[in-house]
Amino acid sequence: MPPDADLVREAQLGDVSALGLLLARHRAGMYGVALSLLGAGPDAEDAVQEASLVAVRRIGDLRDPAAAGPWLRAVVRNASRAQLRREAARPVRDDVLQGLLPVEPDLAEVLERQALRDWVWHALDGLTPPLRLVTVLRHFTGLTRYEAIAEVCAIPVGTVRSRLSQARAKLAGALLATADAAHADTRLRTAARRSEAEEVFRAAEAGTFGEALTALYAPAVESFWPGGARHRGRRHLVDVMESDLAVGVRQRLTGVVAGPDVLVWECDLVNPPEDPEHCPPGVVWVQSLARGRVHELRLYHHPR
Repeated sequence: MPPDADLVREAQLGDVSALGLLLARHRAGMYGVALSLLGAGPDAEDAVQEASLVAVRRIGDLRDPAAAGPWLRAVVRNASRAQLRREAARPVRDDVLQGLLPVEPDLAEVLERQALRDWVWHALDGLTPPLRLVTVLRHFTGLTRYEAIAEVCAIPVGTVRSRLSQARAKLAGALLATADAAHADTRLRTAARRSEAEEVFRAAEAGTFGEALTALYAPAVESFWPGGARHRGRRHLVDVMESDLAVGVRQRLTGVVAGPDVLVWECDLVNPPEDPEHCPPGVVWVQSLARGRVHELRLYHHPR
């Protein structure tokens, strides 16, 4: 059997089978850590699954390939402690690896490793749409707080927790089960969706936002807005965008997540100098797709 260091180096180069073998090799030790902190039960299994997904995203951050075992146990230890903090209902941010892992590179950069990115998305595509949506928001966007995800999805926080738990269980199993499979490249899909988003915002500034939406959005698209407002059709979207542009507010695209039936745009809101508090600092467009077009949009404003 190859040593851990060799498996880590291969995984960092995009060999998903090496990463799957590494996780399988250390699963018993990871589960032991979770048991020592959480006791026997589903919480310990959830912590191991959460840690496995963190390892998928962050294997490139491991600087000492020979230290894979201690690193994985540290990851599951932090995941377990995050669960304990949530159970105690203390108002803390549930970053799984706060203080252990660097903020950069972010997940989008990690996913630039083509084989690993395709492997992850193939596993995500196997989830049901409700499970996939909360997972994408939690792990692929800046909406990491359960409360924010609940607001965007219009579901209780408890439902967010339940769906994430189900998704982690299914996803961790799928990642290991499909490690050796060949998967379609998602690079083209993401690049195409980013270009599409950039063109939409360019069209808005050029006064042709409505025309740009015609190709992307279904005529009866439903939009859900912060504060509870709900609208059908593209007209309200155009009116709001034109109103913002008229007072000098611009949207600067910062991130795109593109799945088969979910599309997320993350944008900074750039306010005019004379009115710096006109809009919140950022907005997230969570778009659900059907037959390639957006049929539902949920907008989330980052708090000041």
